[in-house]
Order: sequence, then C-alpha cells, then structure tokens
Amino acid sequence: MKRISIRPTWTIQDPDGPALPVRLVELLVQVQAQGSLLSACQQLGMSYRHAWDLVRQGEALFGSTLLHMERGKGSTLSALGEKLVWADHRITARLGPVLDSLASELAAEIGRVVEQVPPVLRVHASHGFAIEALFEQLGRQGLVVERRYGSTTAALAALHDGDCDAASLHIPQGPLQAAALAHYARWLDTEDLCVLDIAVRRQGLMVPAGNPKKLYELRDLARPDVHFINREAGSGTRFLLEGLLRAEGLAPEAIAGFERGEYTHAAVAAYVASGMADAGFGLEPPARQFKLDFIPLASERYFLLCRASTLATPAMQRLVETLRDPAFRAAVDALPGYHAADTGRAWPLREAYPEA
Repeated sequence: MKRISIRPTWTIQDPDGPALPVRLVELLVQVQAQGSLLSACQQLGMSYRHAWDLVRQGEALFGSTLLHMERGKGSTLSALGEKLVWADHRITARLGPVLDSLASELAAEIGRVVEQVPPVLRVHASHGFAIEALFEQLGRQGLVVERRYGSTTAALAALHDGDCDAASLHIPQGPLQAAALAHYARWLDTEDLCVLDIAVRRQGLMVPAGNPKKLYELRDLARPDVHFINREAGSGTRFLLEGLLRAEGLAPEAIAGFERGEYTHAAVAAYVASGMADAGFGLEPPARQFKLDFIPLASERYFLLCRASTLATPAMQRLVETLRDPAFRAAVDALPGYHAADTGRAWPLREAYPEA
C-alpha cells in the first residue's frame, strides 16, 4: 500500500506584501538545533548564499533581526527568530498525530481502490512515543496498518464496536489503578480481551529549565502566581491528573489554566517552552525534547487490547513478534521515562487485571 505523508505548511505576510519564504522557518529550526548557519545549510542541503538570502527576506518582511552572527561563536536566533521556531514546533506538536491519522486513513481508502489491498491491521490509540515507534517499525516491515490517534475512550469504543483490531489503554500503577479500571469498565466487559504489553511510562510535571517557580508537587500548581496548561478533556492523561488531585484533596478549579487543554503531550511541552505557562502535565520525552525539567508523579502501564480471536491472525502475530524484538525493546527503553521489561507479553485481561 502506498504511504501518504501530510505535513503542515504555514507562512506570514502583509495583506498586500510578499509572504515569508517557505524554507526560512525550516532554516531557523536547524540553526537553533545545529548552533550555526553553516551547519544548518549542510543539514538542509542548502547553499550558504541562499540561506542568507532567505534570512534577509525575512528580516525585510518583519523589519527586525532574525539571526545574530558572532565570530567564533556560531549563530544564535534573535527573540523573533526563536518565536518563529517555537511557532513551528507548536504547530507540528499539535497537528502531527492528527495528520498522521488522516494520512493513514486516506492511504487505506486509496489502497482499497488502486491496489485492492485492505489494511491488514487496524489500530486505534492515544498518541504516545512507544506506539509511534511501533507503527514505524511495522511500516518498515511492510505490514499494512491503518492507525488512528484519538482519546483512550474513543479507542476502546472502536474495539468494542468492532471498528478496529487493537486499541491502546494506559492504566496507572498503584492506588489509582482500581478507579481507572472502573472508569473504563463499560468497554472491558468482554471475556475474550487480551493485553499486549508495550511499556511502563512516567507522567509528571513539565516545567521550564531550572524550575524557576520551584514547582515540585501538585499543590504548588494552586499558587496564584502559577499558570498551568492541561491535556484536553476526555484524555487519559487528564483523567490521571484528576485522580492525582483527588488523592491530594486538591480542587481542579484552584489551578489557573486547568481548563485549557492541548491535544498532544508535545503540544503541552511546546506551550510551556514558549513561556505561555509555568507548568504542564504529561510524558517525559517531549519535556526533554523541548529542554524542560521533568518531575515524575505517576507511573502507568501502556498496552494494546485485542480479542483473543484476533491475536491468532498472522498480522497480530507479526505485531507481537515486533514487540518482542530486542531492537524494538531497546528503542522503547531508550525513551526517557519508559521501561520495556514486559514489552511483548500477551495474556488475558482477566489475568493482567483480575478486578477488571
């Protein structure tokens, strides 16, 4: 099946003037990552002269400097340049999983008509970094997967209704486990459900580097000088945070910004990195990606659910083999805050969670 890739493209322009050059933001992103304009050019396969031309066009559009050059010290972005890079990161963080899902759906539909090849495996999942790595590995192996990213509840409903072959679920470890299982109970009432373990992962507070406001625990979020960014209502991560707050006797309405929500962990990290919030709640990998400090508060088990009958199919067996592949397990273990000790274990839900 053909693969479809969708990436957001954005620009800025005056009503009657030229637009910001399309590749300028891409160049600025690489300057920040590489530390010099020359290295950024090499990374992008762009001539140094063309890069400078792009920078000058952007500076003319804004009437402001985008890049500072200092002999022997490489290149640094101005405040405006940094804000453009942040905007690009935020756009990608918010839209990336949505566009990946759409691309997978479109590829499946086109494949049915052009190649007459239906998807071999349909997976609905909440977005995470181990599941993303799994999809990439399966794609390299040639397994045709139709994937959809969405909320945990939506994924479980799709499995329950027969609209997918596997759905992701993440259940906190410890005192909050029983409440989470009760919350999802209506989707777990089928006897033939099986668990495919992917990872144990940490969730916690994302705060700016150095933790300038000294935020170490949930009750610190209720301080009047703290602004928070949350995940969207209905997400499993927000449900986890609400459970942690209840355990601490803290009211969500006491936290400024609690009702503001982003649709991905990376979008939360980008929001904090921009200075628009003092803290967010989510996974560790995007916190590290955006050079934020991370304070772990809870561990949870992230896994796929499928029916026992589906587990016996060749496609699902390939998925299990991939989960058990030492290279994949090593890739999961390399993710900050992820642990792959049980990755690939397949067993009945009633054995994994007798109380479910």
